[in-house]
Formats: sequence, C-alpha cells, structure tokens
Amino acid sequence: MSLLDRLADAHIDAAAERGEFDHLPGAGKPLPADDAAHVPEHLRAGYRLLKNAGYVPPEIETRRELREVEDLLARTLSESDRAKRLTRRARWIELRLAQSPRGRALLRDVGYGDRIRERLASNHITTGC
Repeated sequence: MSLLDRLADAHIDAAAERGEFDHLPGAGKPLPADDAAHVPEHLRAGYRLLKNAGYVPPEIETRRELREVEDLLARTLSESDRAKRLTRRARWIELRLAQSPRGRALLRDVGYGDRIRERLASNHITTGC
C-alpha cells in the first residue's frame, strides 16, 4: 500500500471515529444493486461514465420504442388499419432488437419477446391481421 493510500485510510478512520459518517443519507442501509453487474469489470467505469453522460445504448432505446408501440396498439385495437400498421412496426422493432447480442439478451432475460408475441397473437385474432 502506498503512502498516499495509508494517509487516506488514516483520515477516513479518524473521521469515522469522530462520527462524521453517522448521519449520512442511506447510513445503515444496504448498498443499491449494481446496475452494471452484467458488464465485465474492466468495462464498468466506461459504462458508468456513458450512463452519467446520458448515453443510452441502442438496444435500450429500441426497447423503449417497442414499449411505446405496444401502448399505441393497446389504445388502437378498434381501429384495424392503424392496429395492423402498428403490429407490423412492433414486429420490425422486435426484429431489430433481436439482431444484436445485447438486444437478444434483453428479449430473453426479461421475457419481453414472449410478451410481444402473445400481444401480437391476440392482436392478430382481434384485428384479423
């Protein structure tokens, strides 16, 4: 351990003895789950930096777009032409998401693909697509 590390540890220990950490928000509570647990350790700093800068991976953006289309489908089931177009769009978005490894993982892990297929199947019956 370097001199700088030992000096930092000494300051942290002294502050803890004085009780400076006792009333911090979240004190005594478990740490939040690591949202980057699926990311290899050597890439986590970069992912956190991008996340803090507001960057959204394309797969997540596509998944959001798919959710929006599903919401529109739910509201327009009575309008068969619009519902048919939205169904085709949802299928296209699902295909686009499934083309990348991370997108496939999102579809597989969340069960999202199954829910999409169920909704499309029920929409197919309802609208006669």
